[in-house]
Amino acid sequence: MKTDTLFYRLFQSFPEFFFELIQLPSTQGQTYRFDSVEVKQLAFRIDGVFLPKTPNPDLPIYFCEVQFQNDNLFYGRFFAEIFLYLSKTETNNDWHGVVIYPNRQVESNNIQRYQDLLTPQRVSRIYLDELVEIHPSSIGIATVQLIISQDTQAINTARQLIERVRQELNHPQDLLQLIETILVYKLPRLSRQEIEAMFSLDELKQTQYFQDVREEARQEGWQEGRQEGRQEGRQEGRQEGRQEGRQEGRQEGELAAKIASVPRLLRLGLTVEQVAEALELDIKQVTEIQNSNN
Repeated sequence: MKTDTLFYRLFQSFPEFFFELIQLPSTQGQTYRFDSVEVKQLAFRIDGVFLPKTPNPDLPIYFCEVQFQNDNLFYGRFFAEIFLYLSKTETNNDWHGVVIYPNRQVESNNIQRYQDLLTPQRVSRIYLDELVEIHPSSIGIATVQLIISQDTQAINTARQLIERVRQELNHPQDLLQLIETILVYKLPRLSRQEIEAMFSLDELKQTQYFQDVREEARQEGWQEGRQEGRQEGRQEGRQEGRQEGRQEGRQEGELAAKIASVPRLLRLGLTVEQVAEALELDIKQVTEIQNSNN
């Protein structure tokens, strides 16, 4: 997944964060949708466009581009795409460009011919390393900063952000899901324990990560059961033996995967009751595993 994809997912789920970036009221996000637009005549697509949810000629169209590499041809391409789209559509809306850079050093110096277009009224150029000076307390800006944070700082940054999201948002799950995605993208070698440690049990159970791990454990159990069932079926030569062996093996495999997860979740500070609920085990089973590991 590329960095621009993370930003596009962020803006699609939380359009208000985009308007915070360009220093407009975040409430404007309620009137826009973030989309990709296609010029059908040319089979040409532009990613990163904010369009009014309902036709309104008084609202500008926002063209957003995330640019993390130096490219002397960028502005020529950026403006060409905008004017191509405007020339092939019947909209009468005004337009505004937004370019997001990690810092000023990445921006091309080849801008002389575009100076008249690069006014603040027409194009907003955002430098992410300067965001704290603009919105030091915004959760949206903090999420953007997580995307650009150094790998060595990402875990601590994520922990702090997760705590803020829990405390300040009434419905935090969508943003927690996105934070999880950002972490997996930025730190592909991050261990399961480290990811689990950042989320509470209820939050973790709702994330795609937890669901994937749970499904993985079930699949492993199913595969083990299938293999054992086939082996037993061949040995006994009876269909009944294969079916019974497959079922027993699947159940044993699922149980083994759950049991292996118990000590890890207990070490993260979850109670016996919480672990039992998460893994669908009896409290007695979890207690016995806990005692055997003490």
